[in-house]
Amino acid sequence: KFIKNKIKQQRKSMSKVIGIEYNLKDANTGEQLDSNVGGAPLEFVSGKGQIIAGLESKLVEMAENESADVMVQPVDAYGEYNEEAMQTLPKEQFAGIELEEGMTLYGQGEQGETVQVTVKSFTDSDVTIDYNHPMAGKTLMFSVTVLSLRDATEEEIQTGVVGGMAAMGGCCGGGSHDHGAGGCCSSEQPQE
Repeated sequence: KFIKNKIKQQRKSMSKVIGIEYNLKDANTGEQLDSNVGGAPLEFVSGKGQIIAGLESKLVEMAENESADVMVQPVDAYGEYNEEAMQTLPKEQFAGIELEEGMTLYGQGEQGETVQVTVKSFTDSDVTIDYNHPMAGKTLMFSVTVLSLRDATEEEIQTGVVGGMAAMGGCCGGGSHDHGAGGCCSSEQPQE
């Protein structure tokens, strides 16, 4: 019975839509890394891996309008910096790109996934790219306020999308089409 209640409690805390305002700094240097203060809140469905684990674990314990400073170690953020995650490629693979050191590029990985790389250096013949996340190895300090907190709908829990699939620009994941009287992706047949 204890385990069943613990699982229910865990599912409940992992089925929230949380909206936050945050300011992010490198905890070691104080460098400002990111912020949404004054902009739209960052909203996510808890338990879906949409934000870094070290921040989410604190946010699910917070109440609406609560503020906190949350320090997140690299292992609970973007991982440790991996010196071996570098690759040197022929410059012709970057034809048409005006290269700059430090610029971020997006490409396709071996399994078709999108990969983000940073240009570390380049010569007339070669380009060295870094596969580490730009914040890998950094201890992060979030100054965060929970602006909104509510239970996720069943659709939000299933899809991981705040507002459900309709928020993605249409029903059924996109496109505009008519379902008749049955509604969006309903199993009901339209009445004739």
